[in-house]
Amino acid sequence: MTVIAKEPTAAHDTHDADRRILLLKPRGFCAGVVRAIDVVQIALETFGAPIYVRREIVHNRFVVNDLAAKGAIFVHDIDEVPEGARVIYSAHGVSPAVREISKQRKLKVIDATCPLVTKVHVEAVKFARQGYSLVLIGHRDHDEIEGTLGEAPDETQVVSTVEEVAELEVPDPERVAYLTQTTLSLDEARDIIQALKAKFPKIVGPHSQDICYATENRQVAVKNVAHQADLVLVVGSNNSSNSNRLVEVSRNLDTIAYLIDDSDKIRPEWLQNTRTVAVTAGASAPEILVQDVINYLQRNGFGDVEEVEVMPENVRFGLPPEIVRAIAAAPAQPVGVAP
Repeated sequence: MTVIAKEPTAAHDTHDADRRILLLKPRGFCAGVVRAIDVVQIALETFGAPIYVRREIVHNRFVVNDLAAKGAIFVHDIDEVPEGARVIYSAHGVSPAVREISKQRKLKVIDATCPLVTKVHVEAVKFARQGYSLVLIGHRDHDEIEGTLGEAPDETQVVSTVEEVAELEVPDPERVAYLTQTTLSLDEARDIIQALKAKFPKIVGPHSQDICYATENRQVAVKNVAHQADLVLVVGSNNSSNSNRLVEVSRNLDTIAYLIDDSDKIRPEWLQNTRTVAVTAGASAPEILVQDVINYLQRNGFGDVEEVEVMPENVRFGLPPEIVRAIAAAPAQPVGVAP
């Protein structure tokens, strides 16, 4: 456990000296998000603006606005991209139908799909080819579910709750497989999978869980610290699935929790009679916003910051081949000349 001690502000030197912040680690960007943001930035530097991006590259408004200011143009549908232009697929992945439209429109595609999402797509194709009916556990309105569902739409049904499992009907109850969205709550997914196994005793699933390491690690960190805190603040955007799950995990442990984009969203009344605040961030939230929250809390009487590392996290993903080739083809910078 690493402790970062800072002096309380003068206004709170005495009566607020014992108010503290627990800063969770790991928090914030996961490897897939780092990779996706790097892809957009490198594409802008290599090819120049504009670079089109289908949907939000990651689900964080601060990140999207920053990249838009640098020349990225975010579109909802692929047919909004001019024919022959360069487009980046977001970290959440796309369906085969989107890939086909891109091909028809002669778009120059850079695929920033998270490798862990790609894993779920591959599993969906495999199970469908083997004649299984697929149950995809996740949130229907999420970009990731839309992309995965597109791999085998005729064989796949989406369920979001245990109650929906009871309503499932399949051609052959002995040939059923399940997959999950990568950003689900571990507890939520477990309960739905148990319900599926009770309904379809011969159901099969992936060899390793689909919920990604970063989603799991951040939830485990909250579970380990929530009982020590009066309040949990999760930095992340409203459309970030994994960020919302962190709030749910805390509330399920009877600890008050709120999802905030940044420090401006903190309400002063949340801090009344609060001695310990735990701070974490969803996998698409940048560290600059976390530090903004820490600074706000310190200005409002929370003197000490204790960084609590629950487990190390050192995952890295390689860049897509389209970006690797572009970097290799770029003219070398003369020695001694800054890029």
